[in-house]
Amino acid sequence: MATFRLFLAALLLFLSCSVFSVLTANFYQDVDITWGDGRAKILDNGQLLTLSLDRYSGSGFQSRNQHLFGRFDVQMKLVAGDSAGTVATFYLSSQGNTHDEIDFEFLGNLSGDPYVLHTNLYSQGKGDREQQFYLWFDPTKDFHTYSVLWNPSHIVFYVDGTPIREFKNRETSTGVAYPKSQTMRAYGSLWDADDWATRGGLVKTDWSKAPFTAAYRNFTADGCVSWGGNGGTSATSCANAAAGSNAWMRQELDSNGTERLKWVRTNYMIYDYCTDWRRFPRGVPPECNASD
Repeated sequence: MATFRLFLAALLLFLSCSVFSVLTANFYQDVDITWGDGRAKILDNGQLLTLSLDRYSGSGFQSRNQHLFGRFDVQMKLVAGDSAGTVATFYLSSQGNTHDEIDFEFLGNLSGDPYVLHTNLYSQGKGDREQQFYLWFDPTKDFHTYSVLWNPSHIVFYVDGTPIREFKNRETSTGVAYPKSQTMRAYGSLWDADDWATRGGLVKTDWSKAPFTAAYRNFTADGCVSWGGNGGTSATSCANAAAGSNAWMRQELDSNGTERLKWVRTNYMIYDYCTDWRRFPRGVPPECNASD
């Protein structure tokens, strides 16, 4: 009887959490279009997904699987020409008021001006961790790869394999919550945010240029896939199962990655919440001063 119970427990653990790589890069299999009333389209036998925006609505999709930790990649070609007021996104998020979230947001521009890559992190419902960058290429001319590495030690944002931002797990030393127990889906969207997106909302969306279109391809998620919902035992089990055999679970920045990170932040960062003393007159958030 004890043997049967052990077998049943192992079977339930397997059903609640399985670790595998989602490498098909087929949008028909990997995502659901969640809004847009036909403005989102899957093309080329599932190899391409386009999102469009007009004055009535944008559009978006979400991954079918929920993950706890992993490596997430997508290639995007952003809205070309005058894209002021528009925001194209690729991000991870859980659900609820105390949700976790990891954001790539691309803020549109007037034709000829650079895109702003806006990044943010939420842990236990607390965000306000914005960092912004210019890109060192035109993201509308071709597809480029945007990636998130998320493991128990840190979160790293990558552009074409170059790290641009690292958020370390300093929960023990600072008390700042780190995303580690809520499973997240991957999302993409294209929407109108002309109240803030371009020059703080000074430049509005020119609807005569609509519809605006952004394209996605080669979405992959290599991580722990959980069917147990957000948080709880299934998420913990998922993390434990992933720990043994997956490189992303233990991946750190090597010396070259650290140097590339410094290069981007020195040459292309245009905003860092950790240096915004006007916004935080009583002192920047505690994770900003951590040195470990």
